[in-house]
Amino acid sequence: MRAVTFTKKQIKRAAAIAAFALVAAAAAVTLIVTSVGSHAEKRLLPIYSTECDEKKIAVTFDVAWENSNTDQLISILKDNDAKATFFITGDWCDRYPDDVKKFFDAGHEIENHSDKHPHVLGANVNDLIADTRECSRKIKMLTGEEPSLYRAPYGEYDDSLITTLDGMGMKVIQWDVDSVDWKKNSAADIKKKVLKGVKPGSILLFHNDLENTTEALPEILSELKSQGYELVAVKDLILQDNYTIDSNGKQIPAPAEDAVKISDEKVEEVMAQYSDLMKSYNLSDEQIAQSREALKNGDASALPKELQPFAKEVMARITEENSNTSNALSTSDSNSQITESVPQK
Repeated sequence: MRAVTFTKKQIKRAAAIAAFALVAAAAAVTLIVTSVGSHAEKRLLPIYSTECDEKKIAVTFDVAWENSNTDQLISILKDNDAKATFFITGDWCDRYPDDVKKFFDAGHEIENHSDKHPHVLGANVNDLIADTRECSRKIKMLTGEEPSLYRAPYGEYDDSLITTLDGMGMKVIQWDVDSVDWKKNSAADIKKKVLKGVKPGSILLFHNDLENTTEALPEILSELKSQGYELVAVKDLILQDNYTIDSNGKQIPAPAEDAVKISDEKVEEVMAQYSDLMKSYNLSDEQIAQSREALKNGDASALPKELQPFAKEVMARITEENSNTSNALSTSDSNSQITESVPQK
């Protein structure tokens, strides 16, 4: 573990903020242990779809081949008032930077599909991180935005990949409706297969640079629109937090009753214990009230601004320790190895 050096003043501030983090940290330990217990019994899964009360779906494209139908895809999506997510490789960014900008400028989401499209099943973690970062760097250079979603080449994943990408702040996205357009089936067959599988919260998979996709897509999107579906980017479909993933890879919102609740008595106990330190800070009544609320909710963002840098440092260290605990508890887990039926390019 890295060494951290504090000045006396920083130690005093860190001690104060540690008090406010205490209850939230205890709750976090409970949640992590519960999560590990669950993961010990089943493999980790990416997001295949999401539970959705509204008729929203996400149309996605894996982009790694050539650029024969870029303009047609943009036109078809525009005609159907559809926003799509393009998972693009860094190599494609190198070859067709203007096309990346075209997709982005048309209002579509550009996300990470690896840099060199390697096999990632059982990949060395450092190699996976380096490849992912390089693709994100290229996308950001072209769009100005950092990707937050990742789709693995070949649809491959295992526990290590999901854990690694999660540690990089990225969600791994699969699909629950596969057009199988890469097999070069007829446009009619593609349309039939896609429309049969769509439901609210679905994520659809297509590929660029395919004539049959260009032919099938207008009728597919038009039909989905007539059924009342809104076609949105993945980031506007999936849940960002407070969810679980079921055995089919569907995001399920966490029930409200599962939220961590901290009693008023415990809050007051901690506040009283560190009242002298708070007084030494000359905190106003309003700031103390904010701190009390932050402790109750486990939300460091509600703390006074002058304390937040130290709150983040303390919570980062707590998270690191909890992560080590999680890893130790899950050493007996066997990584699942999943490969989707998807071609390299």
